[in-house]
Amino acid sequence: MNRTTLSLIAGATALAAVTGFAAVSAPDPEAAGQRTGAAATLPVERTGLLCPRPSTSDLAETTYTSFTPVTEGADGKGTAVLRSAAQQSAPDENENEDAEGGDEKDGETTEKGDKDAAKDDKADRPVLQLKEPGKPVSAEADGADAPALVGTADGRFASGWTAQQTTEVAAGTGRGLQGVACSAADTQFWFPGASTDDSRTDYIHLTNPDDSAAVVDIELYGKDGELETTVGEGITVKPRSAEPVLLSTLTAEKQTDVTVHVVVRSGRVGAAVQALDDETGGDWLPASADPSGRLVLPGIPKDAKAVRLVAFTPGDADVDLKVRLAAPSGLITPAGNETLHLKGGMTAAFDLGELTRGEAGSLVLTAPDGSVPVVAAVRVLRGEEGKQESAFIPAARPIETRATALDNTAKGTTLSVTAPEGGAEIKVTASAGTEGGTPQTKTYSIKPGTTQDIEAPVPAGLKGGYALTVETRSGGPVYASRTLASTEGGVPYFTVQPLPDDRGMVAVPDASEDLSVLQR
Repeated sequence: MNRTTLSLIAGATALAAVTGFAAVSAPDPEAAGQRTGAAATLPVERTGLLCPRPSTSDLAETTYTSFTPVTEGADGKGTAVLRSAAQQSAPDENENEDAEGGDEKDGETTEKGDKDAAKDDKADRPVLQLKEPGKPVSAEADGADAPALVGTADGRFASGWTAQQTTEVAAGTGRGLQGVACSAADTQFWFPGASTDDSRTDYIHLTNPDDSAAVVDIELYGKDGELETTVGEGITVKPRSAEPVLLSTLTAEKQTDVTVHVVVRSGRVGAAVQALDDETGGDWLPASADPSGRLVLPGIPKDAKAVRLVAFTPGDADVDLKVRLAAPSGLITPAGNETLHLKGGMTAAFDLGELTRGEAGSLVLTAPDGSVPVVAAVRVLRGEEGKQESAFIPAARPIETRATALDNTAKGTTLSVTAPEGGAEIKVTASAGTEGGTPQTKTYSIKPGTTQDIEAPVPAGLKGGYALTVETRSGGPVYASRTLASTEGGVPYFTVQPLPDDRGMVAVPDASEDLSVLQR
């Protein structure tokens, strides 16, 4: 190994420590002819999050929340800032006039320039900025003008940085409680459970955090395979902007259950589906975990009146999914739904009824030998006929180390945890409140194959909302979700968010050994 190769390894290691978007392995000991040190785990030093535009309703009331847990070994300095993404989906009506501006008088040009500068300054002003780790901050926005947000965190605020937006819509299409955790940019997303039916108004929200345009393809798959789309290819998302795309405008086919596949040709975006129903309210549908032969959908509410599973397998292979419910007593097989047949490349939907029957539950889906990858999500209804509300739970990724849910309240918050393969011990910390309170911590044991709705801690002297941080101590894997619920006019408003790992730590190889013997 020469000096150039060593420099590349050192550069990649530094990049992993700074961004948290990559893990770097130590050189292979046998190939190097020298034993290397074990990888160290260090706090991420820079990360980014994207929040979609909350609502198009004038009756919407949105709360944004930002939080970073206290992390041992994190840098002593840093920032975590969320700013409005410039809405560039519609052209400026004065764009042509600005381009031709030679006929304007100098005074008029200067005045317009001043207005534009003031507008840019307002757009660049932070919506949320953290002051210290361990204490969440929040901001409120009303109506349809609440913006999509683009944010970055570095230093002591980067490790475990989490953001959430929660919106209450009092009436109209999509009325109810809508919540979504802000997510990192990526290049591919799967959304089983969307719809192009007349009763639904579903948007795919694309947010570009970068200074160059992103180009995106949107593929739709229905019950008979891929749907013919008219403008789904080559969608341009302008730099640092958000683009909502109405799914029903991409195809003439009306289908109740659709799987959306977002593929980014160039650049990267954040993506989430906002599913709005005329009768049963609406919520956000986050992306499913990557296609896999084993999926877990955590935290189906125990009082769910109807559970509809939507699943899709890419490619041509069919698969018979084994279905089990992780209940408080262990894994059980739902009567009449022991296996579900999926045809390759076709979206399938299954009504599972009142699946949980008054107990906490999570779905565990398994393909034979794990050989055929699948994506899946469930749509859940709560409430009685005529006063029902809906929410979505996609297949989730496990909590590897730590995850956080925001916007919690002393009442109406349910934390659901499942360990489908083996027992686990977890630690749950309730942060200080946005307006005051003292953090509290509890530990819990989750039995193998079970789901438990745990009585999560609440900050002493709580004022405002607070964060719940779940850390794995032993066992696993562990999956979790958080439900927020309230009742308005007899309708059970609710929203469910799975807790993804916060990716707050990164593995960095130990470079402390003397490598001079390798420089030949």
